[in-house]
Amino acid sequence: MSSLNTEPNLADPDDFYAELLEMLDDKDVKQSREIHARLILLLSNHIGDREILSEAMKIAAKAAG
Repeated sequence: MSSLNTEPNLADPDDFYAELLEMLDDKDVKQSREIHARLILLLSNHIGDREILSEAMKIAAKAAG
């Protein structure tokens, strides 16, 4: 069984973050939510491991308070 990697794992995390923000520059709240949902579904499909995805959801929800 795999476990979720929560350690830094991107070569250029600041550039990636900037790209995420740029993707949403001219979008309203509804469009931003739709883009986020599509991105989550695409990446979830790529990961393909339900246990890992459930672990990620729990960590994300806990971090949000």
